[in-house]
Amino acid sequence: MREWIVAIVMILGAAFMLIASIGLLRMPDLFSRMSATSKAATLGAGLVMLAAALYFSESGITLRVLAIIVFLLLTVPVAAHMIGRAAYFDGVPLWKGTLIDDLRGHYRTSDHQLVRDAAESPEFAIPEGEEGDDFFN
Repeated sequence: MREWIVAIVMILGAAFMLIASIGLLRMPDLFSRMSATSKAATLGAGLVMLAAALYFSESGITLRVLAIIVFLLLTVPVAAHMIGRAAYFDGVPLWKGTLIDDLRGHYRTSDHQLVRDAAESPEFAIPEGEEGDDFFN
């Protein structure tokens, strides 16, 4: 009976990972792709890990699996949010069918342009003759 439960949970995990990969291919823009991938892949990986814990049914393995699942649930959404936010501020275009842009109007583009201009200024450039491998010698 336990093998059947493990098989069902494993198949569900693989199905969610398949859905994540299909979402990665089918979604129209970066933000939709990241949303589909981060949610479905996290759930799929968590289910596969849970199936491993059920299969081995040892306390050491179960604790490690639970720690991995908690780590995934805490880090993947935060990482996806930060990458999406950086992409938005970098000017990655939204899909033309996007109806709501919650960040529009909340940030001045001049501030971000000032940051870009500062990063491209000559003060931050590598001095002549210090490029390449000779810099570390």
